[in-house]
Amino acid sequence: MATIHPVVLCGGSGTRLWPLSRKSYPKQFVPLVGKQTLFQACAERMRGPEDAPFAAPIVLTNSDFRFIVTEQLAEVGIDPGTVLIEPEGRNTAPAVLAAALHLNASDPDAIMLVAPSDHVIPDSKAFFAAVAEGARVAADQKDLVTFGITPDRPETGYGYLQLQASPDGTGKAQPLGRFVEKPDLDTAKKMLADGSYLWNSGIFLFAVRDILAAFQAHAPDLMAPVRAAVEQARADLGFLRLDPAAWAEVADISIDYAVMEKAKNLSVVPYSAGWSDLGSWSAVQELSNPDEEGVATSGEVTAIDCHNVLLRSEAGNQELVAMGLDNMIAVAMPDAVLVASMDKAQDVKQAVTALKAKGAKQAEELPVDHRPWGWFESLAIGDRFQVKRIHVHPGAALSLQSHHHRSEHWIVVEGTAKVTIDDEVKLVTENESVYIPVGAVHRMENPGKVPMVLIEVQTGTYLGEDDIIRYEDVYARK
Repeated sequence: MATIHPVVLCGGSGTRLWPLSRKSYPKQFVPLVGKQTLFQACAERMRGPEDAPFAAPIVLTNSDFRFIVTEQLAEVGIDPGTVLIEPEGRNTAPAVLAAALHLNASDPDAIMLVAPSDHVIPDSKAFFAAVAEGARVAADQKDLVTFGITPDRPETGYGYLQLQASPDGTGKAQPLGRFVEKPDLDTAKKMLADGSYLWNSGIFLFAVRDILAAFQAHAPDLMAPVRAAVEQARADLGFLRLDPAAWAEVADISIDYAVMEKAKNLSVVPYSAGWSDLGSWSAVQELSNPDEEGVATSGEVTAIDCHNVLLRSEAGNQELVAMGLDNMIAVAMPDAVLVASMDKAQDVKQAVTALKAKGAKQAEELPVDHRPWGWFESLAIGDRFQVKRIHVHPGAALSLQSHHHRSEHWIVVEGTAKVTIDDEVKLVTENESVYIPVGAVHRMENPGKVPMVLIEVQTGTYLGEDDIIRYEDVYARK
């Protein structure tokens, strides 16, 4: 089998899994099932089998997530190949085309395996076998290959692939008849009974030269701006930033609409060894090892006389108690709580829309704000003060900065901080504190090998995160 070049799509906001998944930190970076995040599990799967390992992954993400991507890959011991930064989200077609053009510069015959980063595929051996079958078809027939999931229920949340004949159970690739949009329930029941329909997984495999030819034939308007965005991309701290001006001219369109629904050289590899896109809380419940009563729990939870429920407490000091619930979802975050009927699992994104309409920051922002150097969370906020907990990774440093409207008081509670205040540099250890006046140029660093945690008390007339003047920044943020 030729070397497979994984392309991991790592954008999206995951609004159907609110409040745990939000625009500021979507579901692919969250440990929804198991200890690993969905992105980490995807990256490990994309290493390939031991006897035929895949090439280093190409990851497409946006600027806000670039350091999260590299941090989570480092946690599982994976060195990424190229991390392409999209200036704006433009859906899957431009992302796939950018990856293909990037690979084309070095190997036009390379085989690309394109996969979203937020799927659950528990049987790696079966997955590798399906990929090998797809690679065979892509090499021998020059086909564009998609992977269809054998349905086990009349699902209305997925698009479908209709084969020209029902799968024969061998796992061999078959010609695609047509793409089918998400059906209503009656149609989904008929499609399930028919036997020739598979769920569209959104996973694709093809040779670089073949997908480029398909884009040229079916979506030629995308070629020039995406090519310009790739050719004019600039390196930035190990990332490759696609050119913003060229990317702004790119249409927002999925690869299904742009290419796949128009191409004639399409094959489908049926897959029946277990798959989920975790597109709803009901899907999470199914994969969270529910007990004999259908009760699935995570965190500090007590369930009394409950049936078919998902109960999650996402704060260590928060106890979630449920009594007499049936067919319900309850997800408790420090700043927001979702309580919904399991029947409404596909409609949770409506809650996000309603929260955005009323201007609630909980619609898109988590209480924990992730940064390249670590993270912080607000513990208390008043009219003229704010208290934060700040976690700084070993060896990491905040920018050299100042503020117009606030002073800060730092108390180190774990580790050691290296603190710069104007011309003075000193070490501050546990149970020691330091004061930063308004306007002072300052920085904190963690010179140690363990995380450094401090409590920050801000006081002033304006406490917003945009009151930062940066003079130096190792992460090249403006």
